[in-house]
Amino acid sequence: MRVTYAEPAALCGHDGVVSEWQLVAGVERDRLVGLAYRMLGTVADAEDAVQEAFVRWYRLADQVRADVTNPVGWFAKTTSRVCLDVLKSASRRHDLYVGPWLPEPIPDGRFRVTAPLRARDPAEHAVTAESVSMALLVVMESMTPAERVAFVLRDVFDYPVADIAEVLGRSLGAVRQLASSARARIGASDAEPSTHGESARLTEAFRHAANTGDVVALLRLLDPGVTLRSDGGGVARAALNPVHGQDKVARFIVGVLTRQAPITLALRETGGGVVLTFERDGTVTGVLELVTEAGNVRDVLIQWNPHKLTLWRVADAST
Repeated sequence: MRVTYAEPAALCGHDGVVSEWQLVAGVERDRLVGLAYRMLGTVADAEDAVQEAFVRWYRLADQVRADVTNPVGWFAKTTSRVCLDVLKSASRRHDLYVGPWLPEPIPDGRFRVTAPLRARDPAEHAVTAESVSMALLVVMESMTPAERVAFVLRDVFDYPVADIAEVLGRSLGAVRQLASSARARIGASDAEPSTHGESARLTEAFRHAANTGDVVALLRLLDPGVTLRSDGGGVARAALNPVHGQDKVARFIVGVLTRQAPITLALRETGGGVVLTFERDGTVTGVLELVTEAGNVRDVLIQWNPHKLTLWRVADAST
């Protein structure tokens, strides 16, 4: 069976046509996981949300399923509704988490949105390009569930406002306001992930100083109010509380590399920008992302939870 559809553009194949088999086993499922990942912050949660959408699809009566003229749109809406429910309970789940909770970093540009999006101002375009960085996903944690869903569907996937209103059960004006307030939260963060020239230079300088144990050089790169957060999930060793201040953060980084030698920091390009990886014998044991502001490192985000590094191990195994 072949069905045609028109929206959402970023979830569609290049020819605008998708088979039911492709929906189940092909590209469309991966795109849906990318949508859910941006809403939930981990691949495991995203895959669970998409799986639930498929369960609901096959629970539909045969005639109801046959009457769905836009299955891709149906799956996107249903997945978004599942994510909205998960987000509403996320704060309670995070309260039970051991230490700081950070999103899952993604290697190799996976889940990037490559379909043409509507014309927007440069600031919005930059936000969309960075939509899989840990830094942006951390900012998105401050959004309400409705803001986050509206932002991802509208600004990242260019989903029609009317359909977002259906997902959220809000008016068209309310959806536009939710997307606008979400955008304002990102703008107010005054930080950029390490993707642009100056940030990339700082990341390389940070890598060199850390690998050589040069605390003085690290201090010169760090903002006086720098904060380091590390996520071990109660599985890997990590700081249970944020580390504040230039001296403490610099010595924490050097101390980790000294205690865990021969681990070193390596520079890697990802869909979210430039990151540093903790590596031992070619295996990634952690991912570090810098957030910069005014030429200094303002935040250091470290993911050490092995359950949030599985894609990095798969990527290494395939090279």
